[in-house]
Amino acid sequence: MTRLGQHFLADPNLLHKIAAALDPGADDVVLEIGPGTGNLTRIVAPQVQRLIAIERDRRLASECGMRNVECGIKNVTVVPGDALELNWHALLDTVPDIPHSAFRIPHFKLIGNIPYYITSPLIAKALTPPLPERIVFLVQREVADRLAARPGTKPYGALSVGVQATCRVEQLLVVPAGAFRPRPKVDSALVRLTPLAEPLVTPGETGAFRTFVAACFSRRRKQLRNAVMAATRKPAAAVTALLAEVGLDPVSRPERVAPAGFARLLRASQQL
Repeated sequence: MTRLGQHFLADPNLLHKIAAALDPGADDVVLEIGPGTGNLTRIVAPQVQRLIAIERDRRLASECGMRNVECGIKNVTVVPGDALELNWHALLDTVPDIPHSAFRIPHFKLIGNIPYYITSPLIAKALTPPLPERIVFLVQREVADRLAARPGTKPYGALSVGVQATCRVEQLLVVPAGAFRPRPKVDSALVRLTPLAEPLVTPGETGAFRTFVAACFSRRRKQLRNAVMAATRKPAAAVTALLAEVGLDPVSRPERVAPAGFARLLRASQQL
C-alpha cells in the first residue's frame, strides 16, 4: 500500500471490463481519479479524445506521465493534486483541444479506483452539478451495496436515497481483494452511475434534500412520523397531515421509503 492507502489493480481482464463500463467513445473527455501506476489510464486513453488524470501522490503522478510518454500516449494530462480540492471543471476548461459547450462546462465522463477513505466525499463531489455524463467507480463492496440498495433492505440508507434521486445505479461486478496489490482487507465492486434525465430533486434542492434524508435516517428504526417530526421540528398533527398528503404511512419506517417518497416529503415539508 502507498502512504495514501492506494491498492493497485493489474489484472488486464478486469481493467478492460472497468474501461468498457464507461462506454468510452472517440469524442469523449474523461476525468480519471487516482490513476496510480496508470494501468487503467493506458487502456482508456486510446479509446477517447482526451483524458485528464488526477493523482495526489506526486511520485506516482510523475511515473504515470513518463510511462504514458514511453507508450506513445499523447492525449493524457496527469495533474498532481487532491481530487477533493481541485476544481474539476476548471481543469477541463483549461485544456485547449476539449470541445466546449455553450455553457462553458464541457461534457465529460468520470472513472476511478477510489481509495476507501475518500469514497463518500468523492461521490458527493461527483454528484454536485453540473454532473458528468457517466460515473464509473471501483469502490469498497459495502459502499457499492449501499449505493444500489432498495428500500427495506439492510444496506438502504441516506447514501442510497441521495444518489438514486439523481442517478441510475448499477452494481456491475465484484472484484475480490486478491486481485489488488497490496491486498486490501475487503472486496471491491464496480458501480456505474448514470444521471437521470429527470432527477427527483433539482440542483437547488440537493443540499436540503441530503440534510433532510440524513436527519430521517438518523432515526431509521423509528416510525416515519417521529423521524419527520425530528427532522422538521413540526408538531405531530402537522406531520401526520403532511404524510397523508404525500401518501406515506406514518407508522412505516424511513428505511422503507423510496427516493421519490423522500422528494415529495421534502417539498411538502417546506410548505409547513
